[in-house]
Amino acid sequence: MAAPHESSEHEEPGARRGHGARVARWEQRVEIPMLLLAAAFLVAYAWPVIDPGLDGDLRSTLRTLSWTVWLAFAVDFLIRLYLAENRAWYALRHWYDVVLILLPMFRALRLLRLLALLRMLNRSMAGTLSGRVSVYVAGTAALTSVLAAIAVLDVEQHAPGANITEFGDALWWSVVTVTTVGYGDFYPVTLQGRLVAVALMIMGISLVGTLTAAVASAFVSNIQRDAEDAKSATSATSAQEG
Repeated sequence: MAAPHESSEHEEPGARRGHGARVARWEQRVEIPMLLLAAAFLVAYAWPVIDPGLDGDLRSTLRTLSWTVWLAFAVDFLIRLYLAENRAWYALRHWYDVVLILLPMFRALRLLRLLALLRMLNRSMAGTLSGRVSVYVAGTAALTSVLAAIAVLDVEQHAPGANITEFGDALWWSVVTVTTVGYGDFYPVTLQGRLVAVALMIMGISLVGTLTAAVASAFVSNIQRDAEDAKSATSATSAQEG
């Protein structure tokens, strides 16, 4: 009776890798459809926000599309959770998916799901580390700026005393905020808008720090490579003279 128990203990690490591979295969299989759904959700969410005078029937259609995409995201997460071996740990590691699924009433928060678009950007990066980081930072900054502009416009445009009432103003505010410039000509007046601003400022500082670290890493790598080349050349010359 002890032998089967020992065998199962030895097979546990492989089983863990198998369950991880199952999740990875599922994510790879549905990556493109989920990206397309994310883009559809962006349209369904942003169009009524940018155009408040949208036709009622079209607005209802877009709302239905938005809830349909939310349901697809929920099903996708539940399948990944089922395929994971340690479901509690997987849910903890992907807490943002849990929040986005359980709290769909926070429309601005649901926009964070669209950051899955960065996965595709990450796969198309260049070969060097500095190139990957630079492209990733540029893509993240652009996408974050657009999403934050839509989110802040959604909560600000009908608020009393708001000065961000058009998408152009919201996009300008988002760009100067994510770049940590902050002219102060436009600013949120609602609590939700200020929360978006805080998240955007933290993102901007993080992006600047990441880009700075990437540039410094590139310089250090070049210096080390030049030193190794010089050392190799010196060793080769010494060997020839010997």
